[in-house]
Amino acid sequence: MVGLALAAAGCGSDESESEAETTSGGATTDGATTTAAATTSGDLPQGSEPVDMDPADFTTQIDNAYWPMDPGTRWTYRETDEEGAKLEVVVTVTGATKEIANGVTARVVRDSVTEDGKLIEDTFDWYAQDAEGNVWYMGENTAEFENGKVKTRGGSFEAGVDGAQAGIIMPADPQDGMQYRQEYYEGEAEDMFEIKTVGGSQDVPAGSFDDVITTTDWNPLDPKVIEEKQYAPGVGLIYETKVAGGEGLVELIEFSPPS
Repeated sequence: MVGLALAAAGCGSDESESEAETTSGGATTDGATTTAAATTSGDLPQGSEPVDMDPADFTTQIDNAYWPMDPGTRWTYRETDEEGAKLEVVVTVTGATKEIANGVTARVVRDSVTEDGKLIEDTFDWYAQDAEGNVWYMGENTAEFENGKVKTRGGSFEAGVDGAQAGIIMPADPQDGMQYRQEYYEGEAEDMFEIKTVGGSQDVPAGSFDDVITTTDWNPLDPKVIEEKQYAPGVGLIYETKVAGGEGLVELIEFSPPS
């Protein structure tokens, strides 16, 4: 999945933040049918199709208006799951980078979930922005914990490993009706995304936001579950809820840009 506990998950090796620090490599992906610098819905990656990703076209300086990722940025969310449990989700853009198997160097973003002060999920997500301003999701190393020990790393994947493909997390120019994949690792991570509306407002504990994008997210591996998410310019994800297949709510309670 992509993003938060309701949103994102990603077959990778064990990794800490310090282990994620790398420099850019020069590998490319062969046999691609879609170019990375896609700006229209028809060009955005779909399903399992491979993408042609030239590492020279990517940067770890991510300044997309609807998904800004300056190192040091921190988002704190309150999540209410189906059982009514209150979870805290903290997402932090680290100063670390990782060279992905497809040759692209990505920014490392840590996503930690706690319940009653205990860590229950810890994920390192990998993002990069192409020359057109599209933000790509390159994979993740995720771990779920039980009684302080790793229970599973299911959902982890890395673009370029075992057929896994990168996906778009936010296009450079979001438009109504755009539909594309966010990630692809067969049988593990196949999230899809459609932009429902551009514009509108949303109130969350962190404040009131205008010019909000509303999206619909689903996964063919679990087609009964449909999520709706909202993104604000200059901030990113502010609100998330399940609209089918269960209950769940995520709200932004604090946004801290880098000092």
